[in-house]
Amino acid sequence: MGNFFPRWTNWLPLKLAVAAGFIVFGASLAVPYYFTPKYTRVGYEPTQPVPFSHKVHAGQLGLDCRYCHSFVENSSHANVPTNQTCFNCHGAGKGNIKSASPKLELVMKANETGKPIEWIKVHKAPDYVYFNHSAHLNRGISCQNCHGQINEMEVVKHAEPQSMGWCLDCHRNPELKLRPLDQVTNLNYKPEQLDRSTFYQSLLGKGVKADEIAGVIAEGKTAAGLKDLLALADTTYGKTVTQLEVGTQLKKHWQVQPPDSCTACHR
Repeated sequence: MGNFFPRWTNWLPLKLAVAAGFIVFGASLAVPYYFTPKYTRVGYEPTQPVPFSHKVHAGQLGLDCRYCHSFVENSSHANVPTNQTCFNCHGAGKGNIKSASPKLELVMKANETGKPIEWIKVHKAPDYVYFNHSAHLNRGISCQNCHGQINEMEVVKHAEPQSMGWCLDCHRNPELKLRPLDQVTNLNYKPEQLDRSTFYQSLLGKGVKADEIAGVIAEGKTAAGLKDLLALADTTYGKTVTQLEVGTQLKKHWQVQPPDSCTACHR
C-alpha cells in the first residue's frame, strides 16, 4: 500500500515551526509599541460640545492658561473652567464678545439652566497614579512640557504619551525641562530668549552666593559677582542662554530632587 500522505508533508512540521517563530518574533516587536500610551493615547482628539479653540484664545489672544484653569498652581488637579468663566467674556450684553454666535449656544443655555457643560476629558491619569499639578508648576515644569504646544491647537489633542517611562525620563533629568517660574505659562518659551544677566541677577537676589552659581556653571570655579558669572557662562555655554545652563542652576538652587521610585506616583 502506498503512502497515504504526500512527500511534501514531511516538511510541514518544520514549516509550521518556522512560521510560529516569525509570529512570535513579530509579536515581540509589535507589543512594546502598539500596547503603549505612545500609540494608544498620542493623537487622541475628541470633539468637544463647544468648539473652543486654544489656538485663538491661548495663541492669538495670549490668554494665560491660569485664567481658565485657575487652581492649577494651588491644586493637585487642573480644574475644568466653569461656565461662568466663559460667560465673563461671551455673556449676553453690551460689549461682550460674539454672544450671539451659534457656537456659543450651549454656553448661553448653561448659564440659564445652571447645568455645567459636559466637556470631554482629554488627559486622564489612571486611578492608581498620583500626579500633583501644583508641585510641578511651582518648580518650573511648564504646561507645554506635558500637554504640547497647546497654543497652536485648534482642538486639544493628547500630544505626549504620559507613560511611566516618559515621566521617569523627566524625573531623572529635570534640568532638561526646568524653566524660571515666570515662564511656566509662556507656551512660546525658548531658553535663548532669556537675558543672561537678568537670570543670574535673579539668583543672586534670592540669596544664592556667586561662588555656588559659578560651581554649577563649571566645577571648581569661583566668582566674585555678576560680572565674573557672566564671563564664566559665556566661556562655558556660548553667547546665548541654553536649557542646560538654566536647568542645572534651577535644579541645584531650588533643590529639585524628583523621586524616581514606583512609590512616587503609585500610592
